[in-house]
Amino acid sequence: MSFPTTRLRRLRAKPALRALTRETTLAPGNLVAPLFICHGEKVRRPVASMPGHAQLSVDEAVRDAEALARSGVGGVLLFGIPVAKDPEGKEAYDEKGIIPQALRALKRAVPDLLLWADVCLCEYTDHGHCGVLQGESVDNDRTLPLLARASTVYAAAGADLIAPSDMMDGRVGAIRRALDEGGFPDTPIVSYAAKYASAFYGPFREAAESTPKFGDRRAYQMDPANAREALREVALDIEEGADMVMVKPALPYLDVIRMVKERFDVPVVAYSVSGEFAMIQAAAQLGWLDGGLAAWESLISIRRAGADVIVTYFAREIAPVLGSRSS
Repeated sequence: MSFPTTRLRRLRAKPALRALTRETTLAPGNLVAPLFICHGEKVRRPVASMPGHAQLSVDEAVRDAEALARSGVGGVLLFGIPVAKDPEGKEAYDEKGIIPQALRALKRAVPDLLLWADVCLCEYTDHGHCGVLQGESVDNDRTLPLLARASTVYAAAGADLIAPSDMMDGRVGAIRRALDEGGFPDTPIVSYAAKYASAFYGPFREAAESTPKFGDRRAYQMDPANAREALREVALDIEEGADMVMVKPALPYLDVIRMVKERFDVPVVAYSVSGEFAMIQAAAQLGWLDGGLAAWESLISIRRAGADVIVTYFAREIAPVLGSRSS
């Protein structure tokens, strides 16, 4: 059939028709909001490159988490800023560290909100790399027990999901064994399975104070030119016990999200990273685009590519207005 019998515009004419025939949906429950937790009280230290975001003391994080829970978001992902750094990132696996403190407080205040605990050493090491060093290289195998220890500490403090982001080989298996042996066999692992060495992490590194003091992370994070390798990473992590897998960043890697979704029967998470957020915010502040609509469009594209869950810095502002933005 052809024009004029077929007129695809008929189903676009009204908001209700567009909503009725929409192929891809985006709801607050699909979103997870990152939070940066620091020591102190009544601390809200703005991050210049991420408007609207700040390093938060635990009491302030509770306030934000309560608001996010009311808006219906699917959870919060916690990153810690330690009181002191050292070569082995000891506060990352300290039972009295900043993330266990935050987990206990958040679990008391918002018990129904899912708490995701990022597991990595980069925020806690004085060199800024994601594991302990042998010379100037990250020692993969010496790092695994520390990641596993941090995971059990976080699970004991109330983490609902453990999310290792370090990109060490074998870390999912090491964490799964530690959780099972530590009495947490039902705690899921959300693996940052395909995490690329991306230029889009800059604002995050300001927020988390995690910029490497030398070199870069290309020796352990993925090469942006590779897609098939991502499928190998995902397959290995699932074999080791990952319950969900993540692609990071999101927008520059929509093809990878689609490939992972089509190949594997596990929930797929996409991390819409700080650089994606900052670009839209900067353009919106200059009046070059409608920031809210651009945020919604970018998030719906990530869902359309196949992501079941999106970690996004837009969660706080977009969750309450998703219905009005979708028309």
